[in-house]
Amino acid sequence: MTELKSPTSIVWMLGRIYCTGTPEDYAAVHALQDEFKLQPLSTWGKDYTPPPGKVDPAIDMKTPVRNQVNNFSTSEYFTLLADLMKRNPPAAADAPALERFKAIGLEPGRDFDGKALDSRWDARLPQLSFDRIMLQLASLKRENGWLFTTKMGLYGTDYLQRAFVTAIGLGANRPQDAVYPMSQRASLLEAYEGSRNYTLRFEKGRLPPVKGFWSLTMYDEAMFFVANPINRYSMSLRTNPKFEPDGSLTIYIQNQSPGPDRQANWLPAPKGKFHLMLRLYWPDEDDPSILDGSWVIPPVNRV
Repeated sequence: MTELKSPTSIVWMLGRIYCTGTPEDYAAVHALQDEFKLQPLSTWGKDYTPPPGKVDPAIDMKTPVRNQVNNFSTSEYFTLLADLMKRNPPAAADAPALERFKAIGLEPGRDFDGKALDSRWDARLPQLSFDRIMLQLASLKRENGWLFTTKMGLYGTDYLQRAFVTAIGLGANRPQDAVYPMSQRASLLEAYEGSRNYTLRFEKGRLPPVKGFWSLTMYDEAMFFVANPINRYSMSLRTNPKFEPDGSLTIYIQNQSPGPDRQANWLPAPKGKFHLMLRLYWPDEDDPSILDGSWVIPPVNRV
């Protein structure tokens, strides 16, 4: 048994199983999933039936969480933060930030009194704060139209970086486990549009050097999956693309099928704007070119 300690009372667990996408492999994955179980250590070695789940009827289960948080007033946001800090005491390294928070009456273990805030900021501050968080995009490394960072997963007191990752992806692995390059625009002046066609080409021997797997995922402008006629939401070696005679790999990114000869390499795009994300799982420690920046991500070119 391996013990994993959490510094907080809230733990988020994501189990990932590699799947080739074939019906046979789905059956094997489902069999593994059926073996997973979660139980208190005090019941280890005994039969355990978890209690039925409970949902607070006061919680909005339909509006995306991101939208709910973005719609908070300043006092609502800090009231929730104060409540969370009661159950999740700040770390010692947070002491300087906590000292600043006292100016508005925000202290660990205490309720927050919104009256301490200037009412003029109650509605304006959330949007200003979110805009400042998204300015972290400027701190990311830029390469051939791709934005990425190798400073993920462990943030210390880099609150803006942590907030930025939370705003766009809820959470992230450490770079030794995964790196997530993102491409939002075809160029500085032009957004990706489904009315246009694009390609991403990996030269022979220049596929991402990972020990896990890599994938190119399609998202709409709000960073959600895009329904499409072939139910393909990402491209990777698991989708069995066709390589060119010279050993290169070209991915066709467009709304309409590129034709039967190229459909194996087609990543369907929506009719409107879209974003792309390249996931690089388990960068090869024997080939550190992803983490040290020597492996260059190829550009997405408009056809």
